[in-house]
Amino acid sequence: MTRRHRRHGHRSVAAAGVAVALIWGCATAGNARPSDASPGAFERAAEQAAAEFGVPKEVLLGVSYESSWWEANDGRPSTKGGYGPMHLTDTTSGSTYDHRPGEGPVDATGTDDPSEHTLETAAAMIGVAPQALQRDELQNLRGGAALLASYQRQITRRMPSDPGSWYGAVAQYSQAADTAAAERFADGVFEVIRTGRQKVRKDGQRVSLAQSPSVRPTRSQLASLGLRASTSAATPECPSELTCRFVPAAASNYQVSTRKSNGMDVNFIVIHDLEGSYDGGISWFQDPASGVSAHYVMKADGSAATQMVATKDIAFHAGNYWTNLHGIGIEMEGYAAQGPTWFTPAQYKATAALVAYLAKRFDVPLDRKHIIGHDNVLPPRPARAPDAHWDPGPYWDWESFMALLDADQRTQPRNRQEREAEGGGARADIGVGQAVAITPAYDTNVQTVSVCAPTCRSQTQPSNFLYVRTEPRADAPLVSDLALRPDGSAGSRRIDDWGSTVVWGQEFVVAGVQGDWTALWFGGQKGWIHNPAGVNTRPAPDSRIVRPASGTTSVGVYTTAYPRAGEYPQGLPPSAQTRFTMYKFPQGQAYVAARASVGADDFFPATPSRPEVTVTGDQRYDVIQYNRRLATVNTAETD
Repeated sequence: MTRRHRRHGHRSVAAAGVAVALIWGCATAGNARPSDASPGAFERAAEQAAAEFGVPKEVLLGVSYESSWWEANDGRPSTKGGYGPMHLTDTTSGSTYDHRPGEGPVDATGTDDPSEHTLETAAAMIGVAPQALQRDELQNLRGGAALLASYQRQITRRMPSDPGSWYGAVAQYSQAADTAAAERFADGVFEVIRTGRQKVRKDGQRVSLAQSPSVRPTRSQLASLGLRASTSAATPECPSELTCRFVPAAASNYQVSTRKSNGMDVNFIVIHDLEGSYDGGISWFQDPASGVSAHYVMKADGSAATQMVATKDIAFHAGNYWTNLHGIGIEMEGYAAQGPTWFTPAQYKATAALVAYLAKRFDVPLDRKHIIGHDNVLPPRPARAPDAHWDPGPYWDWESFMALLDADQRTQPRNRQEREAEGGGARADIGVGQAVAITPAYDTNVQTVSVCAPTCRSQTQPSNFLYVRTEPRADAPLVSDLALRPDGSAGSRRIDDWGSTVVWGQEFVVAGVQGDWTALWFGGQKGWIHNPAGVNTRPAPDSRIVRPASGTTSVGVYTTAYPRAGEYPQGLPPSAQTRFTMYKFPQGQAYVAARASVGADDFFPATPSRPEVTVTGDQRYDVIQYNRRLATVNTAETD
C-alpha cells in the first residue's frame, strides 16, 4: 500500500474436460487436510492421482511443489486466487476482499481469462463440485493431474512415462501468456525433479521426492504452445530471470533524480502489497490524480513484473519522503488481511530475485534493517501515525523470503528441523543487554487478529508477528503506542493496530527475562513477548547497540534525517525535522541500529531555472529499530 510524499496530498493504492468415473470422498468441510493426516498421506494421495490420470508422479509432485510448496493452506486462496497444493485458480468464488475505508479501489472480481478459472475446468474434468477442489486436497490433486494429462494429450497425443516428455504440459500448466514466464515455471519444476526435495508440511506430514538427475526435459515442446514472445518498449532494470517490462508512472507521481551519482544513497528496499490486482495497481500509478507510484509492481503468480519508475528516480510509495529519497518500492499484487491470505512460492521467488538484484546493484545489506515492509516505516509527523499503512501484513512469510536471499541461494523454505539444526530453534541463552532477533517459526506461530471491515471478526492462522505486552503474562494488556493512543490506552488485536507487535527479523535489546517471557526495550518502554526457552528469538551478537550518551537525559526520536534549516541554500525551503515528542529514549534504554550511520540530506528536483539540488548537513543519524517501525536519532546524543 503506497502513500504520497511530504509536499503533496496522499491517497492509498488499491486496487472442459471429460468427467471420470472414480470420485474420491471429500474431506470434512472447512478442513483442507486429507482425512488421514499421518505422515505420508499427501504423498500417497499424489501417487494415486498421478496413476489415475497417467501422469508421472515426479511431474505431479514437481508441479505441486513449484505451485504451493506442497501446502494446502487450509483451503484459503492465494493472492492469485489459487487453491490447494495444485494451485487451481478461481477468482470469483469467495475470494472477495472487504477493504477498509481509505484504502483505495479494489479489483477482486476476476476476469474471463481461463488462467483465472482452472479450478472450474478441473472440477468438470473429474466430475465433482468446484467447492470440493477448494477444500479437499485429494480432489485438488486429482484436478491438477487431470489438467496436466489434458495438456499432454493436446501437445503430444500420447501419455509417456518419461517425465522429461511432459515439459510442454508443465509449461502450459503455468497459464503464462508469454514464452519466458512459461519457460521459467517449467524449468523450476524440472529443477525440483532433477535435484529432489524433502519437506515437513505445516500439518506435520513428511513429503519426499527423490532426485532424478537423468531426466532431460524436452524443451522444444514450448514452441508448440503458441505463446507470445516477451517484448518491452523500454529496457527495465531487472534480473535476467524475470519477465519485466517498463510502463512509466504518471510524471506527477514521482520525481526525476540521479541517484546514486548525486550522493543520494539507496539504503532501503520496501515491500508493499497493492490491496488489489496487478493491472489495477499499474493503472493507479499511471493516474496523475493518485499522486503515488512504486518502482516495481509484481504479479501474484510471479510470471511478470512491471517497472514504473527508474531506480535513479524517487517514487512516492512509503509515506515518508526521506525514506523515499533512500528507498526502492516494490508493490505486490495481493491483500494484507482478508480474502487471499497466502503469497505464492512463485511470487516469493520472483520478488527475492528482484530484491537480490537491486541489493547487489546498490550495496543494500540483505537484512531486515534494510529489506523492510511498509509497516516498518514511520510517517514524518505524529499526526499521520494513526493512518500509517501496515502492509505487507502479518501473512507475508519474512522467514522464507529472507531465506531465499541467503548467500547459499536456498530455493525452499526451512522446516522446523532445519531451523533447529542451524541454531534457529529453541535457545535459552538470553541475557539482559544483549540484542536478539525476532524469529518465530512462521508455520507454527499461529496468532489471532480482529479484522474489521466494517464489522469485526476473529482470524487465526500462521503469522509473522508476536504481541508485546506490558507484563510477563498472557492476560496482560498490550503495550500502548502513544502516537496511536495519546491517552495511553492499551493496544488491541486489530490487524491494523501495529503499535504493540514485533515482526520476524526485527532486532531489539533484551531488558529482562522472567520465566517463559522476555522483555525488550520497545518504543520507549519495557515490553514483554512470550518466548519459552528462547524459541521465538535468536541471539544477534553482531548487532550495533546505541544508548544515550553520558550526560544526556533523553535522546530525541525522529523519523527523518534532514539538514538543519540554516544549511539549506537560499530560496530552498527546509524540510521539517519533526520530533516525536511522545516517544522516549531515556538513560537506561538501548536500541539496535543499522551498522552505519547516515548523513543528513534532502533533495530538490530540477526546474527550468536550475538543476537538481542535493542538500547535505553536518549532522549524522542512526536508524534504529524503535518499535514496529524504524526511527532516527542524532548520533551526537548517543553512544
